[in-house]
Amino acid sequence: MTTYWAAHAWLPGGLADDVRITVADGLITAVTTGPAEPTDHRLPGVVLPGFANTHSHAFHRALRGRTHDGGGTFWTWRERMYALAATLTPDTYLDLARAAYAEMVLAGVTAVGEFHYLHHGPDGTPYDDPNVMAEALRTAAHDAGLRLTLLDTAYLTGGIDAPLAGAQRRFGDHDADAWAARVAAIRSDGTLTVGAAIHSVRAVPLDAIPVVAAHATGRPLHVHLSEQRLENEQSLATFGVTPTRLLEDAGALGPDTTAVHAVHLTPEDVAILGSTRTGVCLCPSTEQDLGDGIAPGALLHAAGSRLSVGSDQHVRTDLLAEARSVELHERLAGEERGVFTPAQLLDILTSGGHANLGDPTGGRLERGAPADLVAVRTDTPRTAGADPAQLVLVAGAGDVDTVVVGGVVRVEGGRHVLGDVGAMLGTAIRAAWEGTR
Repeated sequence: MTTYWAAHAWLPGGLADDVRITVADGLITAVTTGPAEPTDHRLPGVVLPGFANTHSHAFHRALRGRTHDGGGTFWTWRERMYALAATLTPDTYLDLARAAYAEMVLAGVTAVGEFHYLHHGPDGTPYDDPNVMAEALRTAAHDAGLRLTLLDTAYLTGGIDAPLAGAQRRFGDHDADAWAARVAAIRSDGTLTVGAAIHSVRAVPLDAIPVVAAHATGRPLHVHLSEQRLENEQSLATFGVTPTRLLEDAGALGPDTTAVHAVHLTPEDVAILGSTRTGVCLCPSTEQDLGDGIAPGALLHAAGSRLSVGSDQHVRTDLLAEARSVELHERLAGEERGVFTPAQLLDILTSGGHANLGDPTGGRLERGAPADLVAVRTDTPRTAGADPAQLVLVAGAGDVDTVVVGGVVRVEGGRHVLGDVGAMLGTAIRAAWEGTR
């Protein structure tokens, strides 16, 4: 049993002072207030619940800082991503994911949703172990020290009514039943929870969507939704409805489903997502980087969707900044400040994200919750002088001092137990790109 003490901690009722958090067997067993005792482990700054990164493509981390020449669009960026995807092996995938996940933990992430579609060999031939790439992610998450919801992704077509081509061939199973059979062999454990994903209405045929949704019953189901206008245009031209309506008609929306991006929505789309209590994962840094647009976060929240955030392509790994950008996007779109309160932004960052990953107990500092603690310093050049209750509006990944995941200290003094994460990333990224030469 370990007891942590914090001058400030964010409890379910808001910010509290002089908080003692007792931990045993990976869970919080008691939360009380009072002065520190000699045996307490003192945490600096403000202690927050562990952050949830609801949408990740770990291998995209190797693209950071390599796609900004020549301008272009999401679609031209995607060609660079395909070039990288074509080269990765189980070993290079493991090393890259381990380093990317360690960077997340440094930033306060204690759980990640990995939208995983690098299933097979480069030409689409299954490995001897058909899930060797998923097992690489399991090992990477275990080594880095965070929980993984594996959103094994059905990716069956290269576009509406188009075959898989090029690097896409390694993403695809023969059909939805073959995808389901492969996923059924992956076992959950203390690190990994098996979920599912529909890549998009572009990549999963209409008749296959119900198959994937049925297989995911009782598990988290995620789907890329309306990130680009072209997806909407193609869906309307082919099916006569928006992607949101198509997914609802196919039975793929509901409280266990999370729509990712959700940028280009009609008012009816927003109403459908809210009324079905479908979660929504916003990815502000990706939308900024790729010029996708601004998602209607406030409208979705008001309609009833549970919001979370994801770093997606990892143009930055700073979940505090992602949550802050949800508010900043609303300010730019509506020319009004304070659309989301600091408390609401922290919910998006913590409990909302964990719930969208299938864990309704996560993201809370209360008895019975996972012992995931993030201590954010209040004395850095960025945070000094800030009201602790408004820390989410100013703090970033560099201000995270200590991270405890399941009662185990993974980051202390801003350093991960694995050592120099920057060096790990540099080595892994160089190895990943060597295959493109």
